[in-house]
This record gives sequence, structure tokens and C-alpha cells, in this order.
Amino acid sequence: MTIRTAIASAILGAVALTAAAIAEPIEFFQVEGTSYDPGVQAPEDAFGYEIGERPVRVGDMIAYLRDIAAGSDRIQVETIGYSHQRRPILFFTVTSPENHDRIDEIRETHLARLNGEAAPEDAPMVLWINFGVHGAESSGMDAAIPLLYHFAAGDSDQIDTMLDDSVMLFTVVFNPDGHSRRVDHVERFWSRADNTDPADIIHNMWIEARTNHYWFDLNRQWLLLTQPESRAWIEKWHEWKPMVSADYHEMGSATPFYFHPGEELRRNPLIPERARELTYQIGQRHAEFLDSEARLYTTEERFDNFYIGKGSTYPQINGALGILFEIGAARGGAIQTERGLVTHADNVRTQFRTALTTLQGSLDLRSEITAYQRQFFVDAAADAERDRRRNFVFTANGDPERAARFVRLLNMHDITVYETESDINAGGRTFPAGRSYVVPLNQTQYRMVQGIFDRVTEFEENIFYDVSGWTLPLAYDLDYATASNVRLGETARRARGEFQSAAAPDRSEYGYVIEWSQTFAPRALNRILAEGLMARASREEFTVVTTRGNVSLGRGSIFVPLARQEASRDEIFALMQTIAVEDGVPIHAATSGLTPTTGRDLGATNVFSALTQPRVVLAFDGGLSRYDSGEMWWTLDYRHDMAVTLVEKDDLGSVDWSEYTHLILVGGNARLSDEIKDEVDRWIRRDGGTLIATRQGARWAEEALLGREAPEPEETESETPERLNFMEMALRDAEHVIGGAIFEADLDTSHPLGFGYDNRQLPVHRNVAFTLQRPDGDPYAVPVQYTEDPLMTGYASERRQSEIAGTPSIVSQRMGRGAVILMADNPVFRGTYPGTEKLLMNALFFSDLIDRPRGSYEDD
Repeated sequence: MTIRTAIASAILGAVALTAAAIAEPIEFFQVEGTSYDPGVQAPEDAFGYEIGERPVRVGDMIAYLRDIAAGSDRIQVETIGYSHQRRPILFFTVTSPENHDRIDEIRETHLARLNGEAAPEDAPMVLWINFGVHGAESSGMDAAIPLLYHFAAGDSDQIDTMLDDSVMLFTVVFNPDGHSRRVDHVERFWSRADNTDPADIIHNMWIEARTNHYWFDLNRQWLLLTQPESRAWIEKWHEWKPMVSADYHEMGSATPFYFHPGEELRRNPLIPERARELTYQIGQRHAEFLDSEARLYTTEERFDNFYIGKGSTYPQINGALGILFEIGAARGGAIQTERGLVTHADNVRTQFRTALTTLQGSLDLRSEITAYQRQFFVDAAADAERDRRRNFVFTANGDPERAARFVRLLNMHDITVYETESDINAGGRTFPAGRSYVVPLNQTQYRMVQGIFDRVTEFEENIFYDVSGWTLPLAYDLDYATASNVRLGETARRARGEFQSAAAPDRSEYGYVIEWSQTFAPRALNRILAEGLMARASREEFTVVTTRGNVSLGRGSIFVPLARQEASRDEIFALMQTIAVEDGVPIHAATSGLTPTTGRDLGATNVFSALTQPRVVLAFDGGLSRYDSGEMWWTLDYRHDMAVTLVEKDDLGSVDWSEYTHLILVGGNARLSDEIKDEVDRWIRRDGGTLIATRQGARWAEEALLGREAPEPEETESETPERLNFMEMALRDAEHVIGGAIFEADLDTSHPLGFGYDNRQLPVHRNVAFTLQRPDGDPYAVPVQYTEDPLMTGYASERRQSEIAGTPSIVSQRMGRGAVILMADNPVFRGTYPGTEKLLMNALFFSDLIDRPRGSYEDD
């Protein structure tokens, strides 16, 4: 230990004592044969503690890395975005001073080569490393510290060559909110005596710290881009389109080090085999280093390259090599495992050193990787030229914001989209000009377009690390088709998908009517109810007389009368103007309560029903899926500005249920204690509460509250028990698993849960195998049902498809004064299913409109 670190340790000794074996000074990380400038501050001098001694706080890391970048002519830093909690995401460009002087020229030359233009063979390589996408995986973040120190302070021929021959791009930190949550957990349960027992609570923070503020897994966000962190880094990624992209993670503590390539058979067919070969060759450099230290490691197993929304797979669909690294986590800092003591400092060093072997291995294969990336786009262009489909065309009838959101997503993936100049007839339907969009296949991002639009239901193997189906036009519930007859003229306008405010409403002397088909109509309605205004929802289609003539409106449209409101007419008009501008929802100024539709005047109580503002409890933890809870939270809070009361599942017994109208119970271990179950039952039956239960939550509620037990599997004639080879177990176990696919459902658009939809066909995401049961005596209780041939994209065995076909996707029925709404699926999966998001919003705003049948249907 150096004198300076000894002094720092002495200063900290009264505050925190940790074992020397798990805390390491900068010398532990320094590379042999490299001299380091003592004028560059070491991490422990900046932090006041050594790496491994205690968690590195995000603020400490950011300040330190900014400082060493400011003092180096090799490193430039910029802030490219912020997390939900306003923590910065930093982007470091590391290269020689001479390259920095012409950095824009280097980038433009690199991008031009991808478009087929000539470029010098000795142009610097563009290499990218992600740090810290999962907050709980701390070495995947902290490895950035010795890496940037190495390039700021190090002096060697190898460093000089790396700086001259490459532009190295490091993003730090992908997930600062999750990492901060992990640090808080470790600090909270820190003990003076190190406890390496895996049972100690300090080591138990995996899912909670893994995710971002809203509990999203950011390593599934490369494709979906709903979170600010992912939008920040993807913009920078496409600004550079790197040649190699490395992604650092942690896994179960007992597991040895892993690096790509992944499972041979689990590769997305859009990824060329050559990518795997080159990744393997880079991997040989990792192996050389790990062998030199006699470390355990593995490659080419367990992890796949199929779902294109992960940090190591997305680059491969976009012309780069994507490399995944996983190391057994040290969790709280040091943990005892079957392979010995695992320490954070040692993990950081391994991640750092393999970052160097990634960079050097890429440079060793410079000509091969350069040729590969160039050929990737040449081949893509040739494939696009042969693709007779030519274009995709899409629209979102009645909801321009949903289509615009999809355009914005495509633009973030550097996919070119055009506005339509005239009506297009394709796929047996008409796509209207001005409200439809065209995506040409003949563009640089041809393979990415395929990955987003194509449906896939046949696979070489049935084991998936993540979802198997993600066709995004289906997730967005868009009308779309291929269109080979579209010819885009020189005047065709690029579509940007900007949010569009609705036209300013006229002032009404009677009341205002709001269209429910719009994306942010629920947000608008919540604004109205939050202001204490009375609002009524239409159960039927109707026509209203407005200042601009007769307007036909669908079920679920909202009428806000001026009569008997506590707010003034000026205040109500100002609110309607705000809704038009900020929510993009058209507002119609009614001139009379008398409508041209017989029996459907605005005062008809059998047509228009009064609404109350939802007061929502969202249960989380206690075995419930953090992901599911977070997706609900984000949808209501972030998307629709609705207050949500978060309550831990096991604390639901302390809730004053008279204050709330809805309880959301998501997937996972949804079982409530008998006491809480009885309270919820009374709240529904007596107080008129509504339970919205999804996935396993729906199954539990079906049995515990509605008394419908899952049917026993059909008995078959006794046969001799089957004997199988042990090696077949993995494939057999996965055969009937639905890891994530899109199924087709039939939606009753006349049901309150179907308000705002204009099409009975509804794609839904599904990742559970069980089925809901059809209630006896209520033929109206299944507003959404799977079709007879339900699989649209993704993997599901024929057995599962047969079991699911014709079963309920959603069951909704009265229970006493209240209602129970069961959803077999998560309608807001990963925040990326605006097509089914409205089902959730309808369940919140229109649950009181669900009636029970009063006739007898036994004979029917």
C-alpha cells in the first residue's frame, strides 16, 4: 500500500473498517509494463476509500471521472441525458489528441463507409463499451474507473497505438438510479465485521437495484426506448454506429466469468454467422488473459442472441459485433460461494482487463472487422433490392398520436419514414393520405426494419433467454401491410412523429365532448375529474350538434356539461384549451343537449353515466413482479399523470379501503393472506371497489375471490412411464414455456373495456401458460377472448396454442357492489403495448359501467 492510501485509510478508520482482502488500491488494477503519471489523481485519493472497501456512489464516480477527463487531452466528456431522478449519463470519447482535433471528420468518414463510399483502410476503429445498465451489477459500472484512469494516466506503446488507431466511446453510467439504490442498500446494512454469508441481507438486493426508477430492466430497452436513459444512449450509438459494442454485467455469485459468443443455435437469423466467428476470435484474447491467471470462465453457452432489444444483440442487428460479459456478483462487496470468496475489487479488475482485451482484440482484427461491417450493409442493401415487398405502410385509425409515437421510435433507430402523399391501397384496405406512413425497405437499416415488422413463428430451437415475439406494429395495434406499388416522389416528406396538439376548441355555452379513441384521452379525463368537474361517459355511439356542425362519436366519449359545475365557464374553457394543447385530444363544443340520434340526447341516463376519479392502490413486492408493478406505475404516473398509491403487498391490511376505488394486483406471487383477502373481498362487495388483477394475480383472484378453481388436467389411460435421455431435459422443459409471444384476441368493442377501439382484432402480449375460465351464467363477462388460431408472432407449442385458443383473455364481472377484472396478460408489458394500454385505462375509468345480466341464460 502506498503512503497516500495508508493515510486515507487511517483517516477513514474511525468511520469504516473493512477487511484489507476486499479493498484494493489503484496499483491492484494497473497493467504490468505500463507506467502511470502520478499527477493523475488515483480513485482512492478522490473518494477517500479504495475500490472494494465500500460502494462507489454515482456522484463520487461522476465527479472523479469528470476531473480526470478535464485534465487529459486524450478524453472528452459530455452529458448525453438524465435518469428519471435527474442523475447525469456521461459519454466519454477517448482517443489521441490528434484524432480529437479531427473527430467530426473521423465520424463522417466512418459513416460514409457504411453507405458504400470509399474510406481509408487505416481510419480509426470506432469501439463502444456500456457500463452499468443494471444497477445491482456494480462491477459492470465501477470497471469504468480503472479503465478511464488507465487511459488518462497510462504510458505505454500499447496505449499509444490504441489511442491512434481507435475512437473509444464509453457510456457511464447507463442506470445511475438503480446503482444508487444498490449503494443505499449496502450502506444501510453495512457491518464493521465483514459478513460474506450469502444469507445476509446485504447481499439481497438483486431485482430492486437492477432496475431504473420505475423498475424497468434497461437491458430490454435497446429496442423499446420508453425510458430516458435508453433514449439518451441510443441517440449517441447511432451518431457513431460503432464496429464493436461491449456490454458488462453480473450474474449469480457462484457462476464463473462468461463472455460471448453465445449459444450457437440461439442466434437471430438476421445476424450473419460471420459476426459469431469474429466475436469468437476476440474471445480468444479474453481467454489468454484469464488463462494467464488460471481463472474459471465459459463461453458459447446459456446466453443467446435472439431478442434484438438487448445490449449485446441490438448492435449485431445494426452491423456491429455485440459482446456480452457476465461475472459472478460479489453482491454486498464480498460473498462466499462454492468457487471461493468473490470480491468486488477482483470483479472490477476482471471486467476492466477484459475491456482492454476487447479493445486490443478488435484492433488486432481491424481489417477483418472493418470488412465485416462494410459487407453487412452491402449485403443488406442487396437483400432489400431483392425484397419484393418494397415498403411497409401503417396507420392508427382514430389515434394519430399512437402512430406518431411509432414514427418517433423508428426514427430513434435511424429508420427512415415518410408521410403519405395520397391514399394507398394495400393488404385489402385503404391507408388514408395525411394519416398514414411509409417505411421503405430499401434503406441502410433494412435488417432493423425486418426485425421490427416481420412476424416469426418458426424457430430452430425452442429455448429463449427472453421474449420470442416482439413485432412492434402489433404491439402498437397499428393497421399495417406491405405495399409494393408505392412510389415515393422527390417531394416526399420525412416523417418525424412530432406530438401534435389538437385544434383549439370553440367556446361552448352548453358543454364539451371529448373523443375517447385518442392516446391521452385518459390523461385528459383525469385532469377534468381532478378539478372536481362532473363528467359523463357515453355507453353508445351518438351524434352531437357542435359549433362546427354535427360530429359522430364512439362509445366512451366524455361529455362535460356546464350546468351545475362548481368551476366557472371561463375556468372550464381554459381547461379544455389545455387539454387540446398538452394532450392532443380534440374537444367539441356542443350547442345543444338535443342530438340527431334518437334516444341518445346528452341527458339520457341510459346512455351517459357519471364518472368518478379513480383512486388507485398499486400493490408491489411480497413476491409480486417488480417489472409488472413498475410498468403499471410508469404508465399511470409518467404517461397519464395519475396519482398512484404504492403499497407493499403484505401491508395492504393497513390500508383504509374507503379512500380508494381500485386495487391493481400484478403477476408473480399474488397470494394475499387470509386476513387481507377478506378485507379486499368486503371492500369489493360492500364498498364497490374494483380489483384489476393481471397474470398470476388474475389466477389467484379467480380461485380465491370468485371461487373458480383451476380444472384438473384430463386423465389419460395408464401407459408405461416414458423414458428419456437426460441430455434432452433442457429442450423438453422449455417445449411448452411461453417466454413472450403475441396472440390474437377478439375484443367486444361495445363493452366498457372496449371503448375507444374501432377494431375487434386486438394483438396481446402473453407470457403465461395458464388459461382463465369462462364464468357460468354471464355470457357478457368475457370482453376479450383469444381467437381459434391465436399465435401471431413468437413461439408457443402446438399444445399451448390449442389450450389457449377460444379461452378468455379478460374476464370482467360484478361482485356485490364492486367488480373484478381479470387479465391473463400484462396490458402494459415493458411500457410498449399502447394497443392494450387502453384496456387498463378503461378498467380504471369505466369499471362502474360494467353491468351484471338480469336475465336467465341457462338454456342459451
